[in-house]
Amino acid sequence: MTYKKATNESTSKKVATIASNLLRNPKTPAAVKAVAASALTQTQNKSKKK
Repeated sequence: MTYKKATNESTSKKVATIASNLLRNPKTPAAVKAVAASALTQTQNKSKKK
């Protein structure tokens, strides 16, 4: 079964922080790092004003 992500959903700041910490930890298993990286790709993009 394939699930389609809604376009208005994104990873929360709290989850993104946890995912970042998992990616930085060298003892984190590869499977967990893959999930954490996926979560980070779904974070909100903050546009910077020039």
